[in-house]
Amino acid sequence: MEQRNEYKKGFLPYALAAFLIGIVGGFSTVLGPSFVQDIGIAYSNTTWTALAQAMSTAACAPILGKVGDVIGRKTTLLLGIAVFTLGNALSALANSLVFMLIARFIVGIGTAAMAPVILAYIITNFPRDQVAKGFSLYMLISSASVIFGPTLGGLIISAYGWRTMLWGCVAICLGTFAACVLTLRKQDSQKKPLQNFDTLGAVLVLIFFSLLLCVPSFGQNFGWSSKAFIAVLIAAVISLLGLIAAERKVVHPILPGSFIKRGAFILSVLALFLTQGLMQANMTNTIVFVNYTQPDNSVISGYAISVMYVGMSLGAVILGPLADRFEPKYVLTCSLLLTGIGCGILLMFSVSTSLLLLMASLGILGFGLGGNGTVFMKVALSGLPQQEAGAGTGTYGLFRDLAAPFGVAVFVPLFTNQITNLISGGASGADAAVQSIHQLSIAELFCVAAGIAAVFFLPKIHTKGASK
Repeated sequence: MEQRNEYKKGFLPYALAAFLIGIVGGFSTVLGPSFVQDIGIAYSNTTWTALAQAMSTAACAPILGKVGDVIGRKTTLLLGIAVFTLGNALSALANSLVFMLIARFIVGIGTAAMAPVILAYIITNFPRDQVAKGFSLYMLISSASVIFGPTLGGLIISAYGWRTMLWGCVAICLGTFAACVLTLRKQDSQKKPLQNFDTLGAVLVLIFFSLLLCVPSFGQNFGWSSKAFIAVLIAAVISLLGLIAAERKVVHPILPGSFIKRGAFILSVLALFLTQGLMQANMTNTIVFVNYTQPDNSVISGYAISVMYVGMSLGAVILGPLADRFEPKYVLTCSLLLTGIGCGILLMFSVSTSLLLLMASLGILGFGLGGNGTVFMKVALSGLPQQEAGAGTGTYGLFRDLAAPFGVAVFVPLFTNQITNLISGGASGADAAVQSIHQLSIAELFCVAAGIAAVFFLPKIHTKGASK
């Protein structure tokens, strides 16, 4: 029995790292709007602060996941925490938008190093019949650790400013680093020879997926016919063609084609793009909405966002494990319907929206998203060879982490730019925010419906995780 439970003890440092990403991420949800307001620039710039971190988190995940397979999970995890700490320290020192963008990009690199090795540990060390529960545990830790972040972050910012909040995050990072040093096991530092590493592919993955995230943001902020948008679009296409050509020639590509081409992976990723991006987008948009409609209460959005993470935690624990007992696609359909209900409540928002209604919208949305995240992970990672755990989880992490910033890149500018246009047309800030949130709700409901359609075509996985 002692040996059977050894994997639980070994998971402790990885659980601590997941907690770190979640709790600091929770504090950071209220950073963007506070930062741009403090330095006196438009709210639409919150897109860039979120995008900078999202770019590196997503694009570096498959690269650092593969590196983790080579240099060992222990080294990768500790390096990730160190870089994550550095990025938050630099964020606290930022005095311009450019400085903050660089700092958040560094934070994303740290996240991209930690997340794949956490999932890789679950795949390789948990018993086969416990892997889905391992994913639920990971989602629970990630979601639950965020719960108090937005509220506490809002209170700290109101009382002491956003820099103080970030120095608190740095302190948490340092404490986590020390705890992981003490609890990581020697076998987690085993190394493999660095043979045929796809260096060119790694560079092109970073360039292409970073540019891909910029495409919708540039289009909405600079115009779909602007030189900036066209330049980014052309650069993205060129880098994609280069990536495809480079990956065909290497023995061990950064993006494993056979793993990606499966229907279970492609459809899961498609549905993720259509729905999971609602999470971060709706968090940012709720903060902006409250700032326009209730400018004297900067903490109210923090309470609502905290409830959203309570919902995500419950969704991960309640809905996620159901995929071991019932066909995952049916569980996903139910969780996506809940996501749609959360988005639909946005249509009830007004200039005097109550805290209860804000909490209901984000809480139900979070419950659905918590279930989605756990079950999609089970479906997409089914059949992953253990020797490629880092590379595979990194590849999944790339597309999963692209989903949220892609949603931010689409839905945040859609909301904030519409407010700007309505105000230019003579509407008050509060009325403009209400009209814009209603239009956003309709767009999000359409995306949820498309996500349900994608899930309908998923191959049947059922309880034992057989992959198709």
